[in-house]
Amino acid sequence: MHIDLVDEDQYANSGPPHEQLAWLRANAPVYRHPGEPDFWAVTSHEDVVYVSRHSELFSSARRLSLFNEMPDDQVELQRMMMLNQDPPEHTRRRSLVNRGFTPRTIGALEQHIRDICDDLLDKCSGEVDFVTEVAAPLPLYVICELLGAPVDDRDKIFTWSNQMIGAQDPDYATSPEDGPAAAMQVYAYANQLAAQRRANPRNDIVTTLIQPADDGSELDENEFDLFVLLLVVAGNETTRNAASGGMLALFDHPGQWDRLVADPALSRTAADEIVRWVSPVNLFRRTATTDLTLGGQQIRENDKVVVFYSSANRDPAVFTDPEVFDIGRDPNPHIGFGGGGAHFCLGNHLAKLELRILFEQLAIRYPRLRRTGAAKHLRSNFINGIKELPVTLT
Repeated sequence: MHIDLVDEDQYANSGPPHEQLAWLRANAPVYRHPGEPDFWAVTSHEDVVYVSRHSELFSSARRLSLFNEMPDDQVELQRMMMLNQDPPEHTRRRSLVNRGFTPRTIGALEQHIRDICDDLLDKCSGEVDFVTEVAAPLPLYVICELLGAPVDDRDKIFTWSNQMIGAQDPDYATSPEDGPAAAMQVYAYANQLAAQRRANPRNDIVTTLIQPADDGSELDENEFDLFVLLLVVAGNETTRNAASGGMLALFDHPGQWDRLVADPALSRTAADEIVRWVSPVNLFRRTATTDLTLGGQQIRENDKVVVFYSSANRDPAVFTDPEVFDIGRDPNPHIGFGGGGAHFCLGNHLAKLELRILFEQLAIRYPRLRRTGAAKHLRSNFINGIKELPVTLT
């Protein structure tokens, strides 16, 4: 079988190459994939979890977490972001940021999220694009709520996020400079928010994170600004694409939609199954810190190692009937929020809460919701994204 797991055009046409990934899981779960440089494609659930939980062997900092290579000066700059750090520095930073994502903080957002969903759906009628009218605004509203930012800012946050993530998609990126320029705008925006909260503290995550922790440690200005940058991308893109990809999955499996309509409480397990099925983040890169063996393959220090969550989440060694979309699946040991370890998704509870409430409300309010056109996929091997999904809300 011809193997090419990074061709962005195939993702734009049909999403992740599941046929290739299934072949690799069965025949070469750790596969030397050609590229510039070559890399090890890790596709089994067991191996992806192992890589994820051993930061001392598979570094996020040496050559960063994103797939594409960067010049050394950019690598040094990007290491300031939590996504591109290893313990113990990552542990210190994460412990400070965790203060804004306690179960109590997230639980207090439930009614806000329910109100946001109601407001979005109140504004929808007839034929709409599910992505731009529902899936994209939901996490943007929630991010604005978290940050205490004006809701009117959601449109520019949406644009910045698209430009940073959609660099390889002609609908989002108009030039190679757009992504870095958008990142700088988010950085300046975060700096402005922090300055406002220092002058006028409020009951929001910004005020919490700019204050010292109980032991006196605190995020410096750069660390806070970079966290907001990460939140704008990770908190927006993943939930947005899980929501739109989940809606597409329900259209493709109408029996599951009927189950949800008959029992909206299934939205609790549906949220996890949607994340498993969609795997909003397709891959992350790590770099081997020493010579080691993985999946029977000899990996050398500084080799590029890429984990594919889209593959791990359909591994038949872990999931019964993994090619079946089952909104009642339980247990569901998916790794759509990462395979554990240092970089397990900080906002996983928030994302599942947003998805649960959204699909519960959709099932109750629009039981005859129908797709009216083809879905349009994002041209990206990093984010499994949907750009357009025409629907009729009735």
